Amino acid sequence: MRNETTKEDRLSTGRLILRPWCCDDAEALYVLACDERVGPAAGWPPHRSAEESAEIIRTVFSTPETYAVVLRETDSIVGCIGLIAADASNIAIAADEAEVGYWLGVPYWGRGLMTEALRALMRRAFETLDYSALWCGWFDGNIRSQRVQEKCGFRYLRTEHDQFWPLTGVVAT
Repeated sequence: MRNETTKEDRLSTGRLILRPWCCDDAEALYVLACDERVGPAAGWPPHRSAEESAEIIRTVFSTPETYAVVLRETDSIVGCIGLIAADASNIAIAADEAEVGYWLGVPYWGRGLMTEALRALMRRAFETLDYSALWCGWFDGNIRSQRVQEKCGFRYLRTEHDQFWPLTGVVAT
């Protein structure tokens, strides 16, 4: 995995840079992803080590259109956002649609950062990548994620009750 990114690899907002993950990000990822309030709310278990975070960067976050969300002011990673193509999505969607996934580290909650990141990703999805629709969901009780989606114009479609979630081994709504 490369450690340098080009300007074309990045998305920018007033406060954020969205850029590809690199190997050097493992420790920063671990610091955020080990918090038990983050992963389970997004459907994955808390990270147990920086080595595990490095493996996640290599195997999961290296996919196209997956970005580290970086606070421009401090150059600190604050979360992750990405588009999941139809063939890798958790839901049945058309080939010209994508699923959105995101999470934000606890110290950065309540600042509107993920709403800002999602709006930038939506622009890319529709204006550059020519997707016809984006899909997103939240687990029952994750009000923060629900609010981000509402602020960005996502509309409620349905609730899927009692779904087994393999990453965490739990049944969730």
